[in-house]
Amino acid sequence: MAKKILVIEDNDKNRKLIRDVLRYHSYEIIEAENGEEGVKKAKEHLPDLILLDIQMPVMDGFDTIKALKGSPETKNIKVIAFTSFAMVGDRERMLKAGFDDYISKPIDTRQLPEIIKKHIGEK
Repeated sequence: MAKKILVIEDNDKNRKLIRDVLRYHSYEIIEAENGEEGVKKAKEHLPDLILLDIQMPVMDGFDTIKALKGSPETKNIKVIAFTSFAMVGDRERMLKAGFDDYISKPIDTRQLPEIIKKHIGEK
């Protein structure tokens, strides 16, 4: 059975790119356009992994990770932040907030599947 990945990202182009790369690698993709929708879908689908954008309308990535890690149903799901923040200290800030890893944008389409495999194993 394919591993499920929830992509929470407000940018259509980024979602399409991630969807195409991950489907090529046989992952099942669930999509949400903001953090609030993402938390609902995470509880509904219980994905193996969540890719979470930091800068979004409605509910940003930091509020979203807080909600996910604060909920019994979703607290153990691996969550990887992806963001255009790439300053010194940002990675540490993401990990401290509860993220399991951090990917900076623009997304490296060869690196993405490798990072996912590191966290949830082979499909």
